Amino acid sequence: MEQEPEVVQRPVVSVPKSHESITVRSSKSEAAAEAPQALPVIGMVTGTNDKGLSGLVTADTARTPVLRTMKISQGVSQGLIIKRVAPDYPMQARQLRIEGAVQVEATISKEGNVSNVKVLGGHPILARAATEAIKQWKYRPYLLNSTPVEIETQITINFKLP
Repeated sequence: MEQEPEVVQRPVVSVPKSHESITVRSSKSEAAAEAPQALPVIGMVTGTNDKGLSGLVTADTARTPVLRTMKISQGVSQGLIIKRVAPDYPMQARQLRIEGAVQVEATISKEGNVSNVKVLGGHPILARAATEAIKQWKYRPYLLNSTPVEIETQITINFKLP
């Protein structure tokens, strides 16, 4: 047994002349209870020539977004290292037999310099040595569309007793 397709009545929209309000009519009682939705206004053009349209999109409205800092993975950032300074194992950590990983988040400038080093995890004695070393590291600039950008990445340094 075939089902007959459901007939859907679409609302009738009256387009306003000058400053009249928009009315939406529908045969369904539900639609009458709902508030009518306003039509989107794209722009208002006066006159009959094409010069009115040229003012709608200008250089100010069509800006390209500027990316401030881009997060990249630790693996990608390791491939950009030019100069890596090994951290000095702190004497106090050796005496206390402390070893382990220190996780750090760092910002690398467009020029490849390290700044804004923030410790995410690890022993505080080892973390101090790790941050001092990382601040001396140098990276190749990370390029996005052939333009160097500032990046944020995580760095992990493992301290192991000899």
